[in-house]
Amino acid sequence: MRVLVVEDDPKIASFVVNGLRQSGYAVDHAADGDRGLALALTVSYDAAVLDLMLPALDGLSLLRRLREERVLVPVLILSARAGVDDRVKGLQAGGDDYLTKPFAFSELLARVQALIRRATHTAEPTRLAVAGLTLDLVSREVRRGDQRIELQPREFSLLELLMRHPGRPVSKTMILEHVWDFSFDPQTNVVDVLVHRLRAKVDKDFPRKLIHTLRGVGYVLRAD
Repeated sequence: MRVLVVEDDPKIASFVVNGLRQSGYAVDHAADGDRGLALALTVSYDAAVLDLMLPALDGLSLLRRLREERVLVPVLILSARAGVDDRVKGLQAGGDDYLTKPFAFSELLARVQALIRRATHTAEPTRLAVAGLTLDLVSREVRRGDQRIELQPREFSLLELLMRHPGRPVSKTMILEHVWDFSFDPQTNVVDVLVHRLRAKVDKDFPRKLIHTLRGVGYVLRAD
């Protein structure tokens, strides 16, 4: 999956681009509207994240140009403008969703995933399965083989995050935002403690370990 990010603020752009890449997406970045338009007209993207306040060509004008050229890529508008009129203008110009700044990356990721699902007509799964480990999103039941595993809410949330990205690294930042929804503090060890607790329930009684540490990166769920 390839995503285009059009954002002129270096910090926000780095935050979004790096987060999407850590989530397994190929990402192209444009720092102004002209470059964003050129990329969107020449590369096939699965989704785009578009700021409105851009140098050169502004976001709304870029979006209108795309729709005039029948480029139907799903677009998530990212803007500091939170008013109803601003959201209406963005959606009427051809945007598919609207997220106001400041935002949590976990919400942005969820919205991008939803846009891609709708565009590809892919149904949201109610059950996740990896190497004999299953997680039911409706009943919230977790099993490994025939053994039922009882998890606390945060343990369940972490396992769901890992199982939605099998074989892909999940950073501590993503875990903090997904489970606790606060900014990453590099001094905290709450993620390590939570992963340790989850491992004790998911891996301890089984010879085949599924949760692995990637030093300097995060964690990954895979069957080695």
